[in-house]
Amino acid sequence: MSEIVRPLDGVTVLALEHAVAAPFASRQLADLGARVIKIERPGVGDFARGYDSTVNGTSSFFVWANRGKESLALDLKHPGSDAVLTKLLEKADVLIQNLAPGATQRMGLDFETLHTQYPRLIVCDVSGYGDSGPYSKKKAYDLLIQAASGLISVTGTPEQPARTGISIADISAGMYAYSGILSALIQRGRTGKGLRVEVTMLEAVAEWMSYPLNFAHYGGTPPQRSGLTHPTIAPYGQYKAGDGKSIIFGLQNDREWEAFCRVVLQRPQLTHDPRFATNVLRVENRQALDDVLADSFAPLTRDALIERLDAGDIANAPLNDALDLWAHPQLQARHRWREVATEVGPIQALLPPATLSGTEAAMAAVPRLGEHTASILAELGVTLEAAYA
Repeated sequence: MSEIVRPLDGVTVLALEHAVAAPFASRQLADLGARVIKIERPGVGDFARGYDSTVNGTSSFFVWANRGKESLALDLKHPGSDAVLTKLLEKADVLIQNLAPGATQRMGLDFETLHTQYPRLIVCDVSGYGDSGPYSKKKAYDLLIQAASGLISVTGTPEQPARTGISIADISAGMYAYSGILSALIQRGRTGKGLRVEVTMLEAVAEWMSYPLNFAHYGGTPPQRSGLTHPTIAPYGQYKAGDGKSIIFGLQNDREWEAFCRVVLQRPQLTHDPRFATNVLRVENRQALDDVLADSFAPLTRDALIERLDAGDIANAPLNDALDLWAHPQLQARHRWREVATEVGPIQALLPPATLSGTEAAMAAVPRLGEHTASILAELGVTLEAAYA
């Protein structure tokens, strides 16, 4: 069997990172074959290691965002670290960081300083608001950016706004950092020069908010929160079968409404009911329509309702929770799970969503704090004593 070749084999990434945004970006680089050296504070490490202990005593956040990396325990405030950093930067293709605002400038690790000495080095800075503007020194966490970006204003029910249930500001920034670094590597292949990649959490989520931004700015009124319904399409949203289990489905046009009445409701006469004949009418008479659907679904289990929706070619999905997703038959059938080593034993993890033909994500081990310190220092020709002297 031939050795697997990955797109970023031979690329070295130096990561001054914590929490989620930058670690998620560098983990994806590691999955593509990059060597990611993660510098962590001795004795403490990335504070995401302590977010929770649900994965056999380790953090669910940390094992997700840090597989495939080498952990180097190094105190960057200690004078002995300077020589280690210099040698690492000489080897690195990419430096990614999401330290506190202004930290890299104080340490001389900003792009302007590094580019003169390491012209091929790509520097990726991830922050809440960027290094300019009135918010440049302001701390930023995921929930705060969800609030600042307006995301919370369009999420939830008409009565109550809600945060998105995952760290979407961190994740979106991590995705743009990842794609930005890949773009910079391509550009460096053409010019031989490294670039700065700057990603802010606010701007990442603001990009994803473009639909409500356009709707509000040009329409004059911000979009209203509608929970699990659709403000301008009916039926569309959450409905319950007779067994109490929920399902999500939606119609896109009046042709689907005809099929829905005939196959799913088995009441074809409703197709031309004057209350429901068009989508506009169905939205205007949503409560009456919901009453009809509740009456029709009452004798059906969710599985039976799904069978009818599928038979009518009506898009649908059960309202799953995280445990349901873990056991999702599609993920099983497509062999998306892999075993990843950790210090507490193997765990299961999903392959990255982008499947590349002829190769596979590395999915290497999650490091324990400082696991690779001795080997990295030996490789650099630096003793432990010198690094901490």
